[in-house]
Amino acid sequence: MNATQRRAAAILAAAALATPLVLASPATAGQDPAAAPARDAAKLAKKLVRETSGQDAFKHLQKFQAIADSAGGNRAAGSLGHDASAAYVYTQLKKAGYDVRYQKFEFLFTETLAEKASVVSPAPRAIDVKAMTYTKSTPVGGLTAALAAVPVDADGTTGCEPGDFASGTFTGKIALIKRGGCSFAIKQQNAATAGAAAALVYNNVDGVLSGTLGDPASGKLPTGGLTLAEGTALAADLANGPVSLSVEIRQLQEKRSTNNVIAETRGGNAANTVMLGSHLDSVTAGPGINDNGSGSAGLLQTALELAKSKDKVRNKVRFAWWSAEENGLLGSEHYVDNLTALDKSEIKLYLNFDMIASPNYGLFVYDGDNSDGVGAEAGPEGSAQLERDINDFMDQRGVPHEGTDFTGRSDYGPFIAVGIPSGGTFTGAEGIKTAAQAAKYGGEAGVAYDVNYHAKGDDIRNINMKAFDVNIDVIANAVGTYAHDISSLRKPVVSVPTTGDAGSGGGLHDDHHEVTE
Repeated sequence: MNATQRRAAAILAAAALATPLVLASPATAGQDPAAAPARDAAKLAKKLVRETSGQDAFKHLQKFQAIADSAGGNRAAGSLGHDASAAYVYTQLKKAGYDVRYQKFEFLFTETLAEKASVVSPAPRAIDVKAMTYTKSTPVGGLTAALAAVPVDADGTTGCEPGDFASGTFTGKIALIKRGGCSFAIKQQNAATAGAAAALVYNNVDGVLSGTLGDPASGKLPTGGLTLAEGTALAADLANGPVSLSVEIRQLQEKRSTNNVIAETRGGNAANTVMLGSHLDSVTAGPGINDNGSGSAGLLQTALELAKSKDKVRNKVRFAWWSAEENGLLGSEHYVDNLTALDKSEIKLYLNFDMIASPNYGLFVYDGDNSDGVGAEAGPEGSAQLERDINDFMDQRGVPHEGTDFTGRSDYGPFIAVGIPSGGTFTGAEGIKTAAQAAKYGGEAGVAYDVNYHAKGDDIRNINMKAFDVNIDVIANAVGTYAHDISSLRKPVVSVPTTGDAGSGGGLHDDHHEVTE
């Protein structure tokens, strides 16, 4: 090889060595693999927010309404209405290409057959009463007995200790007990030990008290809930002399089976599973289109749009439609109870959407870091970041919002209990909208966020489309983001306490599964 040939060979060798460097330099600097998850997350989130609309999700609400209309007016767990709703969701997801399964479990079905009360003397009048879940039943036609009030202790609690029930004072009588300090189950158990014939617990906030005794074994007496105003009036009447009441509280209780619907993407890293859920069941009193057809429909439409996008997600995305939430979070509890330690470690976050279209809505984000300082402590590590991410998204769109407490009364509860970061949104139930909230969101101050909460009127007409759209955007953004990138869960949060009505209990959700006070 002469000098010229050697020089040419050296140039070729240098070029061969240089080629990989050229391919990996400026051309790929903008395609940094470490930045890919965030870039793809932003792209998919933007697409899903654009494509997932309240108008499209509304057709699922129409289907749920039609199902309820054909099944006795409700979609309660253990009923034909819920079975048909679950089959509809399952079929839609299966056609879209998800891995879908039913998760069957047994539970005690309850249906209130009678909830009536009235003052017999001294001045006859009717009283609004709400039977508590798992209550014992009165005879058909009810019972009539004298009323006896449990004194309120110095600490503001009442009925939480056996000593609150003076010996012989309650035998054969109806115990009037104020809410506060302990579970409804404990109050009526103490009343039963004192010989009472029934128990009526009156609220310490506006609205008829709706609650549960927790489980069938806890029910010792016919037990119902009253309004604060009614309980206060009855206590005042008693101060002026004897009061006699007639009470009929009867409830059907029988073992039935029902199904959660669980769907997940076929691809994505299972070690980084992101999960979102909504309960699909209604109460027996109505079709449950806001509570919680709204969350179920929003979640379903987002899942369908994700499938249509054909994006290959990095993280496994799992959706759940829970059953028997209205009976005490039974579907989500069954799911979490059956997770292995590995399963739990793989679920990096859980977002819950329960009642997202209340007619007199507020826009509430679960307070993951307890920056509002109301009620429950902060959620598991990562919950603060989930709250921040939702707040940031809403702020970017100029949407007002405020915090709401993790009361444990919806399906995030079982996930929080095992340390899974949780969050989500909510638009209010029977809580009363304040003047400040009316100024912020519109609507009517002094009126419940949903006047048809747990009632026959929770039908297709009971939906606020603006709130529905806003919350579906939140769902779509979360799915698009976390399907590719969960790094935000590791970024510190600077907590700034909110002011005004934020976190003030505006998001109170006194569901049938409320067991504590």
